[in-house]
Amino acid sequence: MAASSASSARSTAVKRKPVVGSETPRIFTPPLRNLTPKTTLGFAAIEFAEDVCQVTLYPWQKWLLVHALELHPDGGFRFRTIVVLVARQQGKSMLSVILSLFFMYVLGRELVIGTAQDLDVAEEIWQEAVDLIEETPELDALKERVIKVNGKKAVELSTGERYKVKAANRRAGRGLSGELILLDELREHQSFDAWGAITKTTIARPDAQVWALSNAGDATSLVLRYLRQKAHAAIGDPDGITDGEAPVVIDDEDFEDDTDDSTLGIFEWSAKPGAHTKDREAWAMANPALGHGFVTERTLASAEATDPEWVFRTECLCQWSDGTLEGPFPPGTWDAGRFDPADPPQIVGNVVACVDMSQDRVKTYVAFAGHLADGTPQVELVAERAGSEWVEGWLRERAGILDAVTGQTRGAPVSTLMSDLKASLGSEIPVVDLGGSDLTGATGRFYDLVRTGGLSHNPWPSLDLAAATAVPKLTEGGAMLWDRKRSPMDVAPLQAATGATWLLTSGMPEAPKESVYETRGLVTL
Repeated sequence: MAASSASSARSTAVKRKPVVGSETPRIFTPPLRNLTPKTTLGFAAIEFAEDVCQVTLYPWQKWLLVHALELHPDGGFRFRTIVVLVARQQGKSMLSVILSLFFMYVLGRELVIGTAQDLDVAEEIWQEAVDLIEETPELDALKERVIKVNGKKAVELSTGERYKVKAANRRAGRGLSGELILLDELREHQSFDAWGAITKTTIARPDAQVWALSNAGDATSLVLRYLRQKAHAAIGDPDGITDGEAPVVIDDEDFEDDTDDSTLGIFEWSAKPGAHTKDREAWAMANPALGHGFVTERTLASAEATDPEWVFRTECLCQWSDGTLEGPFPPGTWDAGRFDPADPPQIVGNVVACVDMSQDRVKTYVAFAGHLADGTPQVELVAERAGSEWVEGWLRERAGILDAVTGQTRGAPVSTLMSDLKASLGSEIPVVDLGGSDLTGATGRFYDLVRTGGLSHNPWPSLDLAAATAVPKLTEGGAMLWDRKRSPMDVAPLQAATGATWLLTSGMPEAPKESVYETRGLVTL
């Protein structure tokens, strides 16, 4: 009887409605007007994909084409730069294929350029486009030739249109004039070199578009972070990511403001900040293909159960990490030590400093360190300026609160400056050498303090970035150092914090011992 009742209860239980990916992005640049076949080319692109290419697009892809190919009331495309952020495996590649063929076959645009940080990725998308051309008689009839030479892959039509693949580097696209630029995985661009080279191929093309497609980035995603900040700022900063860091606009009455800020569009499918990793509605916001193709709740649940938290958040929830997925410290430990600048803990006792300089000698940093009342060491980056001429005077002004200063005296960009400081400040502030076994010991000690939650530190953009991206290296004896050359971002702020913490906890010079004769007013020879 009991078994029968249990079986009946299971059969009458209400099944949870399957979660389906969101067609509309959580964050997007709104259209200037109602979107119809007369005000956007998106409908024409959808018709081309489905009627000519026989490709069934996902709802989110159709929505994006309608909005991103919006026409300006004065003619031509509204957007010149389009940033698309979406979780992994949602159909970005097929979207790129349809865009490239639509621009070539329907719009008659002369040159499409596909690129990615990994050339194999760009070539794979290009190959999908070639395959689709050759499988579609209507498209294949206009194919002139396919060039499959490595590094020079291209497909050309008899009517003159071309689709070329280029590596994402500072030489990408130079000498070419592109009308559609496809940049895949822009999150991997850690400098503006490739962006500047490839996107400027559109300068002489008044109706060109640059499409940047990616999932969320991290601390090293310099180009994508910049574009996302600008686009968010233009629509009211919905997630509060600019925090006063939006690009400064100079307002000068001598210049007429005739720029059009709406040429940058963002379309971001992502989970809300703070969303729980198990929240299936958050999954739907970042995974618009969920329930429409191979992305299922089961596959996402498996990823959530096995991935480290920030791997899942970045790859599957399209959320940004302040660090990197491969940073030097265990996930979350650096952030855990950050104090609130609005209510900073008070340092008691000794205050010491460390000076360090960027590898290119462009910037110099100063970090202070001291103990909190409970004995916890606290380090703060307190100065970051161009050049190094300012350091001596800056430290001298604070001689009354500083008990000692340190910095690398050999084998580092700051070494010459430290020698000068020792000569000029030695009588006012003790200058302590940092090098050899002290340097490796300082790095290991700093790492252990962060790892175990034993260090408090202030929020400072360059320090946080260095802590998120620094590459450690091991000496032959197994000791640790921060690798200045291999680290993708400037590691000097972290080195300054490391040195200040070492000086506070291990390297303080001993106070001079008074002679018994001197205490009695006697003079010795």
